[in-house]
Amino acid sequence: MCSKHHTFTVLIEQDEDGYYVATVPALKSCYTQAKTLDTLYPRIYEVIELCLEEEEFLPMKFIGIQRLELSGNEISL
Repeated sequence: MCSKHHTFTVLIEQDEDGYYVATVPALKSCYTQAKTLDTLYPRIYEVIELCLEEEEFLPMKFIGIQRLELSGNEISL
């Protein structure tokens, strides 16, 4: 169990097969997936705990999300 208080930004996306994929940008290689959100949330907690055992937390400030569309050599916002 985590002895320090940390706040993490967790990015959740849904892949082409319908799985939810969670990534924690402040922890390298910290991600998990599940078929439902109810299953995903406990897995996120578990993977954060595991990652904190292996690496140091790099605090990051969440600014926002920008969706980019690439078409040929052009980028659209």
